Amino acid sequence: MANGKKRIAILATGGTIAGVGEPGKSSGYVSGQISAEDLVKSVPELSEYAEVTAEQICNVNSDDITDKLWIKLSNRIRELQEDETIDGIVVTHGTDTMDETAYFISLTVKCEKAVILTGSMKPATAKNPDGPANLLGAVRAAVGFAIDDDPPANLVWVFFAGELFDARSVQKCSASAINAMGVDAPGEGSNWNALKEQNFFDVSKLQELPRVNVVYFTVDANPKVLEYASCVSDGLVIAGAGSGEFSQAWAKVLERIDIPVVIASRTHHGLVTLNETLAPGCICAGRLAPQKAAVLLKLALTVTERVDDIKRVFSL
Repeated sequence: MANGKKRIAILATGGTIAGVGEPGKSSGYVSGQISAEDLVKSVPELSEYAEVTAEQICNVNSDDITDKLWIKLSNRIRELQEDETIDGIVVTHGTDTMDETAYFISLTVKCEKAVILTGSMKPATAKNPDGPANLLGAVRAAVGFAIDDDPPANLVWVFFAGELFDARSVQKCSASAINAMGVDAPGEGSNWNALKEQNFFDVSKLQELPRVNVVYFTVDANPKVLEYASCVSDGLVIAGAGSGEFSQAWAKVLERIDIPVVIASRTHHGLVTLNETLAPGCICAGRLAPQKAAVLLKLALTVTERVDDIKRVFSL
């Protein structure tokens, strides 16, 4: 750019950062009400660090994000990756499913430019909203990657409450804290090169993704829930106890299920070690949380239904 500033594209999808409620209050608001342009106008400091453009992809609560919106977002990011006038991309997004969207982008866009997701825990109309600071921080992070002569292999991140988290490990760790996004695993932090060698899936010609549902195991959980879920899914993820365990009653139902099943853990920490006696022929989620295992399984099913091939996908 003539003025030396990097050009950052801001793609807005809605969420609390675009939420509106009673002035001064942090609850009882409606997500996805403020436009992308108005979000940018509310943070005039952005112009000190970059030239920004604003674009509305959708304007919804992140619980209402769909596969079709994911594909739309991924395709637009891919286009911006190829746009020589754009140096980085920021995506505003609701926090509830931000981790899933970040992971999906990392698996479907070959990034030479950083993609930074951000959002807020307070609506724009709250007293001292956190959205402006998070948006400014995300833009500054995108600029930082753009001027870095040796950027990390991992270029999809979440910026939140002053910290960066990589797309594979980030999760929403609190329902109410201002610093709700994090890694939340003992002894673990973000891996700057976590995505150097990973799967990639081209969704540019797809209209929708295979249906994958997550089934959560608890004490004495009715195995008919598992049976029903298999009837309305192309693949399943079981959020098991401990390292992916569940009851013998569930194991008997699992013997009759003929779609790919991934075993994850509801604990959110640590490595799943597949119990071959309990779940023969199933796929191990490794360190992926159940919701992220579902993202990867959806994408794997776009190219294969063979369990052995899907196992290799999950081993990367």
